[in-house]
Amino acid sequence: MNRFLRFLRRTWQNFYLVLIMIFLYAPIATMMVLSFNTSKSRTQWGGFTLHWYSEMFASRNIMAALHNTLLIAFLSAVIATVIGVAACIAINSMGAAPRAIVMGITNIPMLNADIVTGISLMLAFIAFGISLGFKTILIAHITFNIPYVILSVMPKLKQTSRSTYEAAMDLGAGPVYAFFKVVFPDILPGVLSGFLLAFTMSLDDFIITHFTRGAGVNTLSTLIYSEVRRGIRPSMYALSTVIFVTVLILLIITNFVPKKRGNKV
Repeated sequence: MNRFLRFLRRTWQNFYLVLIMIFLYAPIATMMVLSFNTSKSRTQWGGFTLHWYSEMFASRNIMAALHNTLLIAFLSAVIATVIGVAACIAINSMGAAPRAIVMGITNIPMLNADIVTGISLMLAFIAFGISLGFKTILIAHITFNIPYVILSVMPKLKQTSRSTYEAAMDLGAGPVYAFFKVVFPDILPGVLSGFLLAFTMSLDDFIITHFTRGAGVNTLSTLIYSEVRRGIRPSMYALSTVIFVTVLILLIITNFVPKKRGNKV
């Protein structure tokens, strides 16, 4: 009887998991299938084609938006990673009470609604007389990426031993040299996770980008939004498929590379 109940419970758990996966990924799978459909109809299959992908890569607007998106995502992730690692070192050297306060403040942008962050940054740029454009999008993305980097690096930094850093200093190493030779290798998995997470968050952001971009500057998210209002073209399915596959690859790297590195050590 107990074995039968365990079997029923296991079956129900598997069914529930499969049902969740269907709800989450069936729309994405449908979009990916339509990106290879010859027909523009979303209800009829006209045959397999790569025409929409070739049309996507031939479009100047899409390529310009792709260039802006990748450049902003990479630059914002790099700068946010550098600032986040420096912030983690400063936070780790604080006392318990100030550290708790700073970490609480760090969590606020992550819990805050994107629309509030976007409007606030837009008003701040206007108040300081900064014209909206590429640079304002970059600053905005750096701003909301920093907390993700801090929360990725901080646990790894807590696991490091300060005595090894101090021992390197006692042996004649400078502060910068000791950090990169002793501390940085230990926190590298967290740094890579923070960088890839920041890159991913910047890659698909829409709301903050929408409020902080100027006229004539498009990213993939804003371009897709403008296309949706005028009618979705199949090339947008192809573009969304490329974005999904890119994000999926980045998430796989984020989750499995640090584990493999830890197993080798």
